Formats: sequence, C-alpha cells, structure tokens
Amino acid sequence: MTSLEDSLEIGGCRIDNRLYRAPLLECAGTGPDTVETLIDDLEPAAASGVGLLCQGATIVCGEGGCAAPGMTRVHDPAFVETLAALTERIHDHGSKIVVQLEHGGLRSMETWHAEYRRTHPELEQLAVSRPPWQLRALDRAGFLHYRPHVLTTEEVYELAADFGRAAANCVAAGYDGVHLSGANMGIVQQFLSPFYNRREDEFGGSPENRLRFLALVHDEIRARAGDVPLLTKVPAETPAPPVVRRKLSLADGVELARRLERIGYDALVPVQTSVVWDMSIVRGRYPGRAWANESLREGYDAAFGGPWRRRLVAAANRVQSVQYGLEGPWNAEFCRRVREAVSVPVLAEGGIRSRREIDRLLGETGGDPACDMVGMARPFYAEPRLGARLLDGGCRAGQPVAPTTRALCESCNNCTVPQVTGAPGMCRTPSVLRERGDLERAGVYD
Repeated sequence: MTSLEDSLEIGGCRIDNRLYRAPLLECAGTGPDTVETLIDDLEPAAASGVGLLCQGATIVCGEGGCAAPGMTRVHDPAFVETLAALTERIHDHGSKIVVQLEHGGLRSMETWHAEYRRTHPELEQLAVSRPPWQLRALDRAGFLHYRPHVLTTEEVYELAADFGRAAANCVAAGYDGVHLSGANMGIVQQFLSPFYNRREDEFGGSPENRLRFLALVHDEIRARAGDVPLLTKVPAETPAPPVVRRKLSLADGVELARRLERIGYDALVPVQTSVVWDMSIVRGRYPGRAWANESLREGYDAAFGGPWRRRLVAAANRVQSVQYGLEGPWNAEFCRRVREAVSVPVLAEGGIRSRREIDRLLGETGGDPACDMVGMARPFYAEPRLGARLLDGGCRAGQPVAPTTRALCESCNNCTVPQVTGAPGMCRTPSVLRERGDLERAGVYD
C-alpha cells in the first residue's frame, strides 16, 4: 500500500511526498513583477509541505502562442535567470518545482481574444495542418477567427528546438524538471490528434508519425538541458463533441503512454480532454458569480468582441457545466489503465477534492492503485497552503489526517472565467473565503 506521505522518485529526482500542485495559470506575465508574483502564488504550497509544484502554462517562444492573458515566456535566458529567486524559495521548503512548457497553436489568443487580435494584426496561429472543417465553419460564422500558418517540416524541427532551448534556460535557473503540456488543446495535442493532424510528411499520418513531434521534443530537451526529469500530459479525446469522428480514444491514449515510456519520458499525466477549448478540463458548476461581475464586464467584452458574444460564451459555459458535470476524479480510470501499461510513475489530477479520494487513488485503502502521485489545481486558488490540511503531520503535530478532510474548493469556476480578462487566478467565492478565514484564524495552516 502507498501513502500520500511516502516519497517518490521521478527521473532520479526524489520528491518527499506524493501530493503535487497541478499546473495553473499564474497570470505572472513576463516583466519586472513576474518573479514576485510567482513566489506569491507558489511558495505557500511549498511552505505547506506539498512535494512537487508545477509552474503552469509557460510559453517557449518570444511572440504568439499564448492561450490566455498573463502567460509567462521563457525564451530569453536573461529573463529566465531571474527566476532562480523563485526556485531557491521553493527549495528552501524542501519541495521540488518543474516548469510546464506550452505553445497554444490554434488555441492561441489570436484565435479567440478580439482585442488582442486587433492590437496584434500581424500574428498568425501556428497550425499543424489546415484547421478541420468544424473550426473553419466556426470561423465563417464569426465565432472564432483563424489566420493559420501551417508549419513546414523545417519549422516543426525549429519549434521542437524552441522547447529544448526553453527547457535549458529553466534548468539553468534551478527548475528540477520539465512538464510538457501535452493536452488541453495546445500544439502538442494538436500534433498527436487525428482531428488536427493531417500532415503528409514524417510528422503526420500514422499514430507513430503523429507522436514523432513529442519524440523530437524529448531529444531536444535531453540534448540541451541534460538528463532532467521529463513529464508530459497524455491526452484521450473522449469528451470531444459528437460531430468529431477522428479523435484519440481511451485505448489510443494508453498506447500513446506506452510509446512515450519507450521514448524516455519519466512520468505521465493521463488527461481526458476535448479537441476544442471547453469545460472538459475545468468541470464544475456554472460560474454565475463570475459572469455577473460588472467590474469584469468590460474585460469580457474586449476579450470576446462585444456584449452579444459575451452572452453567447456565457450560454455555452452554462450548457457545458451540465454536459461535463463534476464526477471527480474524472481521469481515474484512464490513469489506472495507463498505470497497468507502463512502469514509470503515473500522476492523476482532475476533480480530486478529498483525502479519501486520494487514498483510494493511491491504493492505500486496499484497492488497486490508479496512480503514483495525486495533484490538485483550482483547490490551491481557494487554499494556497492546502498541503497543511491534507498531509499527515502538517499542522497536526504528527497526527493522521481524517479521511473526511476535504479541500474547500467548490468547483464553481468563479476563479477561471475572469482569467480571460487577464485577472489573476484566485478564489472569488465568498463562502469559501469565509471558511478559509476561519481556518486561518484557528491556526490550521500554520
């Protein structure tokens, strides 16, 4: 049996326990305040005992590629060198930190953010292939705007080198490893997915060829950053809309995982995700409070292109909150099947909210384990020092945590919608904030 408090090794890096802060959008940007913003966001989790922190959604190139406002770029070695202050603070608490590298491809802000597109008219979206007909139809209808640049074979190699250079910059700044955003509709998933990838060169066609980009990224990172722990998300496109026929099944995702282990990836994060940007990755309730926030309305209109588009997106948000009801942990079965197929650590995230769920996923309660490490994302917006309540010996002087212990996060998504305006990631639900305040006054996080 495995406990949350047991240590784990990933690619030769020892992690003190099996709780990790899953990637989030820190909204830190790339500027003079970035380091302090990241420290404010990430250090509380390390101070509360969390073994591994994943700095989320970090862009590998100097322009384009951002899927949302406020994403940090790590293409410039001089800037990345300043992030050593962050990694040192995390290490001071005994925790490890990895950086999640990303490029949005067709999901980039040039696609959906109206104001950003107006102020950056020269930007094109990097595309694996010509956009599928479903996306072209949304373009013609005016819901999305595509100006794709289909990557040449030479440009694919250069993009992989961008990932390698960014990884080398981050490892030099003290990051303990690299986490690739292989799902969530970014460009890595677009290479893997038969929905997006219809290339006719060495990077398209068969499943082996569609995987070739991740193999190339692996080789670039190894050549430039050394033998550092290398993690990646593994997608299964099971929540895709019914009009999508070419997609990655659960069985396809398991086979991807097998091949990624053979390529040399040190840990895998299986994720069920759609082929379009929807609530399949942030399931929960309709964020009515966020949409009703008048102070954010101008930002929504700027992002979506006016009041009627804002209302349309909110309506789609409401439908998807029913379609993707919170039935967490929603990646558990996918993780279990991947873990049976590979020998490297499997990390689970998605809708995990209680110590009881954690123990069941790790097999501590006697069942077959579904994973080797458990991650949470949005709950850390609600409780930045959540580890102190979930880990034995945190604030309880060595006493075991009760199985009934739950994160305060209500999966209401009031934290996520404002981020399209560039607002920081934070809990905005008064009942949760009041309860956190009560726990803080009681010294629970100390």
